[in-house]
Amino acid sequence: MSHEDLNKPAHAASHGPCVLILAAGKGERFTASGGSTHKLQAMLGAKSVLQTTLASVEASGLPWHVEYGPHPGMGDSIAAAVSATAQADGWLILPADLPLVQPHTLTTLAQQLYQLDASQLHVVQPFYQGQKGHPVAFSRAAGWALSQLTGDQGAASVVKAAAQQQTLQRWDCDDIGCVLDVDTVTALEQARQIWQQRSTF
Repeated sequence: MSHEDLNKPAHAASHGPCVLILAAGKGERFTASGGSTHKLQAMLGAKSVLQTTLASVEASGLPWHVEYGPHPGMGDSIAAAVSATAQADGWLILPADLPLVQPHTLTTLAQQLYQLDASQLHVVQPFYQGQKGHPVAFSRAAGWALSQLTGDQGAASVVKAAAQQQTLQRWDCDDIGCVLDVDTVTALEQARQIWQQRSTF
């Protein structure tokens, strides 16, 4: 499957916010920890980390876009992805190294976003056992600010703006996939163990 194919929304006719899968990072922490490949190409069961993340997003039924870059920072990746999906009805921003995120998590975030006024800045942030997670959901009104991002801080400035306007919502979920990013070889092994446990049910 080519990059061009991956960038075509799997469900172009679907309604709902677009899941932006950020896959432009260099993965330097993973290789520094002993990884022999890019973290997104590391195998998790029969599929790579990126393929596993994509499969979960596809299963949600939401439109999606993969942003490969190269980009100098996560902010630049987000800006490019939002600009490429400018007509979307909001966005769920998901780093590609979170392969255990479950489809139900994505659809629940999308439903929460739908209940909010799209003409105002709204952000919904998932938490797992008190830890901030992804994807973070942004209303359509956040589009311009997201499209202007640069640097390594991601969308932190937009989240902060929502907090100041009291339009930042916290959602406590039970999905470890929101926080378990495959940033190191140790994290990959943990993800593999959880993936195998899920696969046996």
